[in-house]
Amino acid sequence: MDRDYVVVNRDVWNADAKNWVAVGERLWNTDKPVWGNWGVLDNTLGLIPEDLTNQDAIELGCGTGYVSGWMARRGARVTAIDVSSLQLATARELARKHRANITFIEGNAEATGLEDSCFDFAISEYGAAIWCRPEIWLREAWRLLRPGGKLVFLGNHPMVLLCSPTNGAPCETTLHRPYLGMWGADWTKVEFDPSGVCFNLTISAWMNLFSEIGFKVENYQEIFAPESAAGIRACIPAEWAKQYPVEQVWHLEKAK
Repeated sequence: MDRDYVVVNRDVWNADAKNWVAVGERLWNTDKPVWGNWGVLDNTLGLIPEDLTNQDAIELGCGTGYVSGWMARRGARVTAIDVSSLQLATARELARKHRANITFIEGNAEATGLEDSCFDFAISEYGAAIWCRPEIWLREAWRLLRPGGKLVFLGNHPMVLLCSPTNGAPCETTLHRPYLGMWGADWTKVEFDPSGVCFNLTISAWMNLFSEIGFKVENYQEIFAPESAAGIRACIPAEWAKQYPVEQVWHLEKAK
């Protein structure tokens, strides 16, 4: 990938921002967090601590900001960053409606410009987790966290990329690309549902990167679609996602 993926992805999300307003409104109104494309309940995953009182938290790639809203409700002092000005406009409006005191920053989660060691908790759901280079944004997250701080991020499982046709058509039960050397995919010029440039790694590459940076893996989760799921979401058929992991969640800790 030799193009400026940050600019590409910013433009993609600005162009698509209007299509996420209703989703953002629905999730801001949700009493309990739900995660991923299929809305898995948080009580089965535990991505956000129940009590964040007096904790400093940051969302890396916040979109419409509902995850930041959930953290604010649990007592955190929340900062949220996103590269899309139009996504942030929605986030700010929804935060105002819900009287959530959140500091929103327009910028790249790979280089936030914030001070070292200023957060206790960081999270990314389909934000920096897939739209930023892992070796860059993870180092930035590590820098931002205090010793013992936690990072949780959710994104596509590598199986999704392996089983996605190169023309952007929905996932199939066939391998379409090699696992060895996986880095992600450029979806900007595909035939079906073009979007931006996303990143992913093999499981061992993720593990090696965490160790190199200084993160300890506390937990790893694979998410499947619930039995009640139907249709296609984000080019992933429900029947596929009931059989194969559609998303992954890493729970990391910065060494004390």
